[in-house]
Amino acid sequence: MSIHYRLTALASLLAAALLAGCAGAATPATPSTATPSPSRLSAPVLSPGMAHMMAALPDADVPPATVTEGNQPLPFRMEDGVKVFEITAQPVIWTFTEGVQQVAWSYNGMVPGPLIHVTEGDRVRFVVKNDLPEDTTIHWHGIEVPNAMDGVPDVTQPPIAPGETFVYEFEAKPAGTYWYHSHVDPDIQIGAGLHGAFIIDPATPEADPPDIDKVLVLNEWRFANGQTYGAMPMGGMDPNYFTINGKAFPDTETIHARVGDRVRLRFIAVGQFIHPMHLHGVPFQIVATDGHPVPEGAQLTKDTVSVAPGERYDVEFIATEPGTWMLHCHISHHTTNDGEEPGGLMMMVDVQP
Repeated sequence: MSIHYRLTALASLLAAALLAGCAGAATPATPSTATPSPSRLSAPVLSPGMAHMMAALPDADVPPATVTEGNQPLPFRMEDGVKVFEITAQPVIWTFTEGVQQVAWSYNGMVPGPLIHVTEGDRVRFVVKNDLPEDTTIHWHGIEVPNAMDGVPDVTQPPIAPGETFVYEFEAKPAGTYWYHSHVDPDIQIGAGLHGAFIIDPATPEADPPDIDKVLVLNEWRFANGQTYGAMPMGGMDPNYFTINGKAFPDTETIHARVGDRVRLRFIAVGQFIHPMHLHGVPFQIVATDGHPVPEGAQLTKDTVSVAPGERYDVEFIATEPGTWMLHCHISHHTTNDGEEPGGLMMMVDVQP
């Protein structure tokens, strides 16, 4: 049993005993061991924020996700020269790592939401349906959009009510690494899973594109006794699970490369904590920040980059040495699963000769 768990359990017992004594109870309280079913999570076992969000769902029935990986490409159809995408905000039961399934709010049933990948200058349209029990919107973080498309409730648009649909349309610009997320109760809704990556390729294709290009969405969560806490309303508790593209190690993806490959990593921090991401074995160059290229003469060579909430860093390195190399957050707590190592924000880069 971890120290964290023992201290938490002890605090719960002491608090329960104190309350019982104040009420004149004759016997000490016993902590509940009930575990909610993944297919039926009711409001009483959720955190205050999530309980509020789930209250409008009949019997709080939440389906399990039908996909196992987030950040999958979002398909589109063409209509009169416009790329049309469909996005549905909906609750699901998401598997974060083996044996850890929790309620999440998702776009198209995955966490993080689907990867939007377009070209600079594309005309894009997003038909957004709200299948949540409360209002929502989508904000296109860092992308230059008309004011009416900015996704700020009661400022640039009315919020999207449950069961309603809203259409966003704009020209995708400028090229770079961006993300999209809810702007209604963002401390809760982003933390519950309403976020995704948005990549805009340059109108003129890169003359020398990388051999491998990976989007890595960084987030943190608090799960306790069947409860899913949002990003900030954690009741003074630290997050206890940390994810890359919706998965905690050892269920994070392994990047496969060969010696000589140039690898681009696009870090996107969607939560409320800074994550200093460190790569073993080889330094990298910071080639873009917040979607904007860094001139070659100004690029820093580092082995760790701190990605703050909302920030994006594109880094590149040449795989020079064969072997399995670790990529991880250098805040040690962030590489744990509920206090147990290894876990969390950790993945491997497998370099073959």
